[in-house]
This record gives sequence, structure tokens and C-alpha cells, in this order.
Amino acid sequence: MVEQQLKGRDIRDQRVLSAMLTVPRHLFIPESARGGAYGDFPVPIGHGQTISQPYIVAFMTEALRVAPEHRVLEIGTGSGYQAAVLSVLVKDVFTIEIVEPLAKRARATLADLGYRNVEVRSGNGYLGWSEHAPYDRIIVTAAPPEVPPALVQQLKVGGVMAIPVGVGDQELRIMRRTSAGMETIATLPVRFVPMVGKS
Repeated sequence: MVEQQLKGRDIRDQRVLSAMLTVPRHLFIPESARGGAYGDFPVPIGHGQTISQPYIVAFMTEALRVAPEHRVLEIGTGSGYQAAVLSVLVKDVFTIEIVEPLAKRARATLADLGYRNVEVRSGNGYLGWSEHAPYDRIIVTAAPPEVPPALVQQLKVGGVMAIPVGVGDQELRIMRRTSAGMETIATLPVRFVPMVGKS
């Protein structure tokens, strides 16, 4: 997975590659679907949700340019895999999942595997998690039609957000918050599950 899908497609950050080698992706996937755990494609995890393909997880993580002292907000916990990858790289991960059974399962998986710096909450990702704001980085793993204002407000000035945006045609935006607002650094065409919940 790492050699062909990540290094072979220009993922260069050694910390990200190491994290992807370390985290046991198959343990975040329902047993019935584990045969495809390391394939270059999304895998269903139940409730109409998927675990993103490894390349997208690595791309988004690398694009955030995370540091060991960072506090990160993730919207869309899903299986908990992305949170686990981040937990190896940063100080704290706060992650929100609107589908309560997925949040419960992710919380249990992360605890069983010893990821102690991840806090999982069941809730509406459109609203973010104001109690722990501001965040150095925000990562969104489901696509809203537009960037939710609450997430902009909860990102530090100078902080970076990775978020897929759009209905139908989506683009992954890597954005930085400045004193004047949000600037887009890079984009990539993507296909994520739609973000559910209300702003």
C-alpha cells in the first residue's frame, strides 16, 4: 500500500508515510470487508459510509502539514482510521461523527488499539466543536455544499483546513485562514459521501 499507492503517487512526507505504515487499517474495517482493507479504493463501513482510500487519507494528511504540537479537529470520524493516523502525528485529535453507532464503534476501536490522544464525539459536524477551539488544523471527510462558517471560526489564524466541497462535482480544497479570511492553497477533484446535518 505505502510503496505503490503512496510513494508511487508522490506522497513524500516521511512522518505521514511512517504513520500509514504503523496504523493497522484492516482493524478499522468490518470483518466482512477486510479483504479489501489495503486496496486503492474506499471500503464500506456500514450506515452508508466508507473509509477513504489510503491515498486520499495520506494526501489530506500531508497537505495539512501537521506538527507534533498541533491540535486537530476532524469532521466525519467514520471508522476512526484517519483520526488514528493523525494521532500518531499530533498532540490531540478531536473528532465528530453524526452517525452515533459509527462514533461508538470508532471510540471503542481507538481505545482498544491504544490511541489515547483522540476524543470522539457524536454530533453535528457543521457546528464544529467549539469547546476545544481554536484548532491548528481542521480536516473534513464528508462533502458539504459550502465551507461551514463555524469551522472557519474555529480555525486559528494561520491554520489550515482540508475540506471536500460541492454537490455532484466536488473539489478538495486546502485552505489557510488569514486575518482577511480564507485563502485556497490547492484543489483536487474528489468524490466523498455528502456531509449530513444542518448548519
